[in-house]
Amino acid sequence: MGKVDLTLLRLAVYEMRYEEDVPTGVAINEAVELAKRYGTDDSASFVNGILAKLV
Repeated sequence: MGKVDLTLLRLAVYEMRYEEDVPTGVAINEAVELAKRYGTDDSASFVNGILAKLV
């Protein structure tokens, strides 16, 4: 797992659990979009899969 993926997962999990004003879908979408931009080719699907399982 790359450092970008790990950081995005941490950020999204924090937003989903502790930020009540951020909807879960928005937190996941933001993490996936950032993974597309800054991660590898497989990062977006990996981040999306992990966050979907957590929900």
